[in-house]
Amino acid sequence: MSNIYLTPEKEAESELIEKRSKFIGHLRHVGSEEEALYFINKIKKEHYDANHNVFAYIVDGTKRYSDDGEPSKTAGLPILDMLENQNITDVVCVVTRYFGGTLLGTGGLVRAYTGAAKLALENAGIKKMLLHTTLSILIPYNLFDSVKYLAGECNCTFISCEYTDKVKACAICKKEDTDNLLEKLSAAFGINIKTEILGEMYC
Repeated sequence: MSNIYLTPEKEAESELIEKRSKFIGHLRHVGSEEEALYFINKIKKEHYDANHNVFAYIVDGTKRYSDDGEPSKTAGLPILDMLENQNITDVVCVVTRYFGGTLLGTGGLVRAYTGAAKLALENAGIKKMLLHTTLSILIPYNLFDSVKYLAGECNCTFISCEYTDKVKACAICKKEDTDNLLEKLSAAFGINIKTEILGEMYC
């Protein structure tokens, strides 16, 4: 599992006119294939009168595209190629076309669909998703402030605390910093605290 990947920062649109044909790009981050399909269907409903609603998405290692009636490999595949070349994942892009009366040819279609998708990506912006470790740390009350301070020094953030006979903190730490954090906590507090790795997540 990579410690970092790139994905759209926000949902965005674009518009490109090519020989009176209008190409509208719609792009956003998605967390699952179901989300991608929902977004595609949403755009199709909004632009039910369009000539074509071409799409491509990459999510959870799955890659799909559709030319939606355009000549084979002139629409969906170029969009997918552009996303891959930009190393973008967890993304869906739909490009809507309203035909302007002039045929563009295969090369013109590829350029127009790719251009609309790339403009949408530029408008969305790109953010880095970093792999983090989630941990549970069981801390005596008298050590809580010291443990929290040391955790902060290791780029670890407490996201919630449960107060019973001890403090049970749920923390999140960059994957690359996790071993350093655990080593420093062990060296400073030994068996006085208990740590448990709960899992990993991107954020």
